[in-house]
Amino acid sequence: MSLEHNPSTTAIAFRGYNTKNLGRTPELLRHSAFGGTVARYLAEASEVLAEATGRKHDIVSRVRNEEETSIESYAEAIAMIVAVEMCRLELLRQYFGIDHKGSRLAMGFSLGEVSALSAAGIFPWREGVQVPLSLAEDCAALAENVTLGVLFSRGQAIAEEEVDRLCLKITAEGNGVVAVSTYLSPNTYLLLGQNATIDRFRELLPDVFPPKVSLRKNTDIWPPLHTPIVWEKYIAERCGFLLHTLPGGFREPDPPILSMVTGDFGYNSYNARRIIREWTFRPQHVWTAVYETLSLGIETVIHVGPQPNLLPSTYRRLSDNVMQQINASVGVKTLSVVRPWLQRILPERTALLRAPLVRHINLEDWLLDQELP
Repeated sequence: MSLEHNPSTTAIAFRGYNTKNLGRTPELLRHSAFGGTVARYLAEASEVLAEATGRKHDIVSRVRNEEETSIESYAEAIAMIVAVEMCRLELLRQYFGIDHKGSRLAMGFSLGEVSALSAAGIFPWREGVQVPLSLAEDCAALAENVTLGVLFSRGQAIAEEEVDRLCLKITAEGNGVVAVSTYLSPNTYLLLGQNATIDRFRELLPDVFPPKVSLRKNTDIWPPLHTPIVWEKYIAERCGFLLHTLPGGFREPDPPILSMVTGDFGYNSYNARRIIREWTFRPQHVWTAVYETLSLGIETVIHVGPQPNLLPSTYRRLSDNVMQQINASVGVKTLSVVRPWLQRILPERTALLRAPLVRHINLEDWLLDQELP
């Protein structure tokens, strides 16, 4: 796929932590042209991680040996993800003369917002990643009794206030905190809950929501960032303290950052410290960001990072749903059920019709597909 694009209609998207974080980085490390640059960034990630933890790390060897990360190596995953995202942008500049600066916007899911800040020149990446690294051990410890639940509807949209209200009621019972961590779409939420609170939410589900609303538990272990669970170890306050003396943070971002913390272009020339502190416990507004890219006329989204998943799958699911809705409206038979939540909001949010037209480029795939002299 060609990377020809109009910067004014291009978005740069950064991924966050996932259960799989190597992606195609081992292939890039072995690449005859790219390998040296990749090794340098991974070595820097090891150095940054050692500064944060006081222990020696060898991320180059981890990647070379294709050793996946886990919750036990959460800090290594953080350092590696941010480093390889910065590296991929460097490869674009170094070998193809393509600079992401001047793009219409940058955005990032979860840890990806930290990468977006570095890519936009707000904080040097080595310094910026020190903040989540310094908190990684406690975030991983909090994950021990946390379960991820996917709340979704096959019918109408799920009322945000009802989800929040039920989470607060269950939390008030005193058996652990449960809260929304991500607003994926009007009919899909990601919940994180301590102990048996996700089970309790599912038990009370029929009393609050229509029959077509379901809750599915995820068996993987997730750090409970973007929820009040992090208050237990004062992570937000400690994050704010660390940010006091972090170098940088006093310029306008380039590209402008569409924040999933605030749900808008909330960054200016001085407020990044406040927003990143709130990033620790405020839910991620994925749906708001996705809709904003469509309403702004974004034509190309370049996905940066190892094996990007959540944002590409969100766009793809929306595109499929929109096409099904269009086909149904003109009488084309489809095997899939038309989504009532989408049918209701399409007339007032016509920008959603652009979802099938947006081109998505997985940058690591594109890099490895290129023939260099």
